[in-house]
Amino acid sequence: MVELARPDVDLQRIDQLVGTDPALTLRLLQAANASYFKLSGQVHGVSEALAILRLGQVQSMVASSTAMASVQVGQGLNMVDFWSCSFDCAKVARALARLLQLNAQAAFTCGLIHAVGELAMRASMTQAVALDDKAKPLDFRRWRVERRAFDFCFTEVSACLVRQWHFPTLIDQALLHAHAPFKGDAQGAEPLAGVVHLAVWRARCRHAGLLENAMTVTFPSEVAEVLGLDIDAVLQQDPIDWSLQETGQSLL
Repeated sequence: MVELARPDVDLQRIDQLVGTDPALTLRLLQAANASYFKLSGQVHGVSEALAILRLGQVQSMVASSTAMASVQVGQGLNMVDFWSCSFDCAKVARALARLLQLNAQAAFTCGLIHAVGELAMRASMTQAVALDDKAKPLDFRRWRVERRAFDFCFTEVSACLVRQWHFPTLIDQALLHAHAPFKGDAQGAEPLAGVVHLAVWRARCRHAGLLENAMTVTFPSEVAEVLGLDIDAVLQQDPIDWSLQETGQSLL
């Protein structure tokens, strides 16, 4: 709000600030992809949305988000950890996308909102909360456990939501196939789905505090190989200093 109130608004700074807030990012992208602007399905990231929306609209969205900041999903989910992990995922996805010369803005958005489906599931399905005994919400195994129980997982629900909000097809398809890119019906999936898969692994490893040996065991090598990457290439793209992590437990 302070930045938006300045006489000469720095849109790059606004972009950086909004990009740390998944809920606000969603609202801006929903608005920019609305039929009113005739760009439905074409706005991939915050910077593109800011070029379309009036600053007054952005101020209203920020004010509304601030008023609702205390609202918590609860149900055993630590929202600070949840959004922190989502932001880490976004940064890793953007770095990997740049390495592979893919759409970096779309990758960042996918990483930032990849798990909004988890919030929707927990808000409406007691069965989803009950799965915490098998895999915590930020466990890398979570999508596997959910698919066994429901035949769908949180990233697929996220894809359904962004489809309803008229987000670009690239983001929809990347989230839809992120749980198992390049397998089965997803063999011809967008490479971005693989990027999101690796970014989710990377961010959730950090959240779990895994050391190198545990990361090696859980590394999704089949996905990385399709993209022409290995574990070292993936780890090098992340700004996180893994030497600062404490001993963690294996995800297996």
